[in-house]
Amino acid sequence: MDQASYNPDPAAHPGLHLIALFEGAKGVLALGIAAGLALLGPDRLRDAIHALITRCLPNAEPGAITKILDTINPGAVHVAVGIIVLYALMRLLEAWGLWRARAWASWLGCLGSAAYLPLDIYAIHRHPGWHTWALLVVNIAIVLVLWRDIRRRRI
Repeated sequence: MDQASYNPDPAAHPGLHLIALFEGAKGVLALGIAAGLALLGPDRLRDAIHALITRCLPNAEPGAITKILDTINPGAVHVAVGIIVLYALMRLLEAWGLWRARAWASWLGCLGSAAYLPLDIYAIHRHPGWHTWALLVVNIAIVLVLWRDIRRRRI
């Protein structure tokens, strides 16, 4: 084990364990979504989306609903499940690395969270509210904590 890249003392890397738990929870949630999507399958998913659209948008144009429902097929569901599983594995790997205070995990988390910042700002512009501001604040806090960890390591 490389002692230079691992220090089990949480005080040496404040905030990493909390971020690791957060990223791990996102990974587990994503795996649950992928499993549910795979178990649901395209037919039941199509039925559920149709019911949701007709309930939430009773005046929706039937042609638009048909176009949306036509995109839900076995291939599309498999691709979606694959992408979600890859996302989940990345979050879980990051969580493991952060928990073990690995420098590469701080880089991965910092870059990953920073990539969301433009989307968070766009969301605030389009849908201002406490929830969009909270998301931006959380992502900025994660970036700052991980950037501080990277700088402290001088990597």
